Amino acid sequence: MKNNDEIRPFTIDIQQADLDNLRDRLSRTRWTTDLPDVGWSRGVPVGYLKGLAEYWRDGYDWREYERELNSYPQFTTEIDGQNIHFLHVRSPEPDALPLILTHGWPGSVVEFLNVIGPLTDPSAHGGDPQDAFHLVIPSIPGSGFSGPTGEAGWDTNRVTRAFAELMNRLGYDRYGAQGGDTGAVISPGLGRLNPDKVVGVHANGLSAFTEVKPDDVWELTASEQARLKNLEYMRSEQSGYMMIQITRPQTLAHGLHDSPVGQLAWIVEKFKEWTDPAAELPEDAVDRDLLLTNVTLYWLTGTAGSSANSYYETAHAGAWGASARSTVPTGVAVFPMDVSIRRTLELEHTIVHWSEFDKGGHFAAMEAPDLLVDDVREFFSKLR
Repeated sequence: MKNNDEIRPFTIDIQQADLDNLRDRLSRTRWTTDLPDVGWSRGVPVGYLKGLAEYWRDGYDWREYERELNSYPQFTTEIDGQNIHFLHVRSPEPDALPLILTHGWPGSVVEFLNVIGPLTDPSAHGGDPQDAFHLVIPSIPGSGFSGPTGEAGWDTNRVTRAFAELMNRLGYDRYGAQGGDTGAVISPGLGRLNPDKVVGVHANGLSAFTEVKPDDVWELTASEQARLKNLEYMRSEQSGYMMIQITRPQTLAHGLHDSPVGQLAWIVEKFKEWTDPAAELPEDAVDRDLLLTNVTLYWLTGTAGSSANSYYETAHAGAWGASARSTVPTGVAVFPMDVSIRRTLELEHTIVHWSEFDKGGHFAAMEAPDLLVDDVREFFSKLR
């Protein structure tokens, strides 16, 4: 399929009628009931969700975050027949290193709002101007303002190829890649696809597709054994969402696309389970308004189903496994709730940098932006 190579400026301009419709739907929610004294053990409690939904309806201001997002240059272009939305924030430092940041699910470009300034203009944020980056922050096809995908087949390998073309189209023939969650699949994929262009890959939430052998468990450090137990818990207790999105995303889509509270619950559950375990509630780990901006973005763009469908595409294409060991220098940041184990990751990546943190969580750019920024700067300082 021939591409339209034009890069078009983009401005977010949500119609007031769409915001009024959201508030109306929130006011007409038909609430379920839950059992007493079960907390979060069976999912998001009704009482908690009611309070959050009421704030979303009456206290949250989408326009504030619309203005913030629009303060950064945004564009769209067509690649492989699909609309691709991205932020392109150039550093004031002319020799800055281009860096593509890739979000995951249930995240979006909103994840990176707190790191854009420090990464593009470090001297204005107490850093060294030599650590500056030109940032490219795309919305994964099927998510955000890239919009729903128009055809089947958009697995992570296809997204990787599209993002490689995006960087080529922007004129970047030497750049770094960073991401978490799905971004921790796509970013290493960019390195495998273009090892001559990608100078380094930095990832948080990086998981190995190679299993730890039972005989090797005793050789793991105490923290690694804890991560292995957490991985087993996630597979047994927290994999329901994944299996639904891998097998029947369209059925799920009907409920999430029609009910904002359904969409809110589906996402906020992950912000409870995957954020810093020291946080009692999701908003103790991530700013409440930033969390709601992320959820609102899914709602306003109608991408609940298409973002879930990416799991189906990737699983059925067998695209989650590493195709070959990456030769690109790789840095790994490990936050609480991550399940990264170095010995298995080294079978798939050339790891030259490894950091472990005792605060933060899966949504590192939102939870601990200062730690993530410092780690990204340190890793790429050796590769510029």
